[in-house]
Amino acid sequence: MTTAPSAAPRIAGLLLAAGGGRRLGGRPKALLPHRGRPLVEHAARMLAEGGCATVYVVLGAAAERVRAKARLPGCVLVDNPGWTEGMGSSLRAGLAALDEDSGRFDAVLVSLVDQPGIGAVAVGRVRAAYRGRGTLAAASYGGRRGHPVLFGAAHWAGVAAGAVGDQGARGYLAAHRDAITLVDCSDVAEPYDIDTEADLARLE
Repeated sequence: MTTAPSAAPRIAGLLLAAGGGRRLGGRPKALLPHRGRPLVEHAARMLAEGGCATVYVVLGAAAERVRAKARLPGCVLVDNPGWTEGMGSSLRAGLAALDEDSGRFDAVLVSLVDQPGIGAVAVGRVRAAYRGRGTLAAASYGGRRGHPVLFGAAHWAGVAAGAVGDQGARGYLAAHRDAITLVDCSDVAEPYDIDTEADLARLE
């Protein structure tokens, strides 16, 4: 008697794209031009091409302009009215939206809109580290933990509870460092941020 193969895990993508670009003169990061289109499109596409079943995009600064200008087919757009509180509020908003779709996903893979050097290959590598709903995994660069980060569903409540200010999941990950699978992505991605005017030169 043969046993049926277990169903493939369903892993959502969660793109945090609410930032207002304070150090960029108040230009929302989601709308920065990259390869002729808003940066948010590129970041969402990388999650989809990396194997995420559905991509949730958290919007904040200029949310209506992003909705009007960006083409995000198949994405679930989540508004975060408290985006000025920092990244933690966007992470909470995204996880709350996933909770509303309870049971659909086994894990979520979190990425940031302002890291265009991280592409689909890195996303796919971290996604492949999934072993169950208790999985914690993250890309690493030169031995340092970075994005994307994968949270099995068993961790969502704990991550949300600790997501305050600009810390995001940093505190939760520090408290669970021994459980994190680090996935080296140094050869396929660069984890730089687009934070300042000088960083804009990295956009294409």
